[in-house]
Amino acid sequence: MTLLATVIVLMAGGAALAVWLPRLLDRLLSSRNSEVDGRLQAITATMDRRLSELDTKVDRRLEHASEQTNAIHRQLGDVGRATQQLAEQARGLGELQQILRPPKARGGFGELLLGQLLADRLPATAYALQYGFDGGERVDAVIKVDRLVPIDSKFPLDNFERMVAADNDIDRQQFEKTFARDVKIHIDAISTKYIRPDEGTYDFAFMYLPSEAIYYELACGKTGALLEYAHGKRVLPVSPTTLTAYLQVIVLGLKGLQIEQHAQEVMAYCAQLQKEFGKFKEDFELVGTHLDRAQKKFLESEKHLGKFETKLDQAAESPAELAVSAEAHELPRAADAA
Repeated sequence: MTLLATVIVLMAGGAALAVWLPRLLDRLLSSRNSEVDGRLQAITATMDRRLSELDTKVDRRLEHASEQTNAIHRQLGDVGRATQQLAEQARGLGELQQILRPPKARGGFGELLLGQLLADRLPATAYALQYGFDGGERVDAVIKVDRLVPIDSKFPLDNFERMVAADNDIDRQQFEKTFARDVKIHIDAISTKYIRPDEGTYDFAFMYLPSEAIYYELACGKTGALLEYAHGKRVLPVSPTTLTAYLQVIVLGLKGLQIEQHAQEVMAYCAQLQKEFGKFKEDFELVGTHLDRAQKKFLESEKHLGKFETKLDQAAESPAELAVSAEAHELPRAADAA
């Protein structure tokens, strides 16, 4: 009976457990599902917010990238236009080079640049262009200081260009020789035709080189012996930069000459004043001499007048004494009174 009762109790407990356990599990699952749903909703909301922020950032980045792209396109357009302008200028320079290739045209262009440089640095009265000498020679320019400084602006460039463009040492050496020969011939011509001390020039002249590269080659290159040769002929090679420095020194010299000229004018004026002051001094001393003599005569006349006045007083007091006195003494003469 006890065993049966236990079995029945266990069966009843199992049946109750079978009924209660699904309900418990259902409640647990419902609670867990609610919690999971809440977390999923929170996660979804967070993801939505972050995705929205990310979209905003991406849109901003895309907008900024678009602006930069547009700016790059504009800059590329500007670069393209600038490149086109440079190409046009290069073509223009090429055309100018072709125009200036003949020696006469190139020499005229060099004279124009030299004249502009002189006009920028010196007063109009301190230089002259195309100055002619007595023998008929005509130099490109002269600078007027105390004497004349001749400047020649023509220069042989053909062999220099060939020397620079040579692609091998043999050709370059050959063109160096021809370039040196041309330079020596030109130096000799300047020394012979334009250095004329008997016609008012200094004993040197400037050889104006239109390019700094030519001046560097002449002064520092393998043909540097040409500089010594030029100095021996009293010809000074100058580039636009070095000529500007020389002109600055000449401007200072001109200012010094002006100051010296003004000083001489002041000294001449002071000498004239001194001469006039000497004449005035002589006249003043003469007037003083006359005044001194007049003063002495005045004092003498004053003494005579005092004596005459005394005698008049005595005559007024005693007529008898006046008669006696008249017989004994003569009255003062008018000349003595004067």
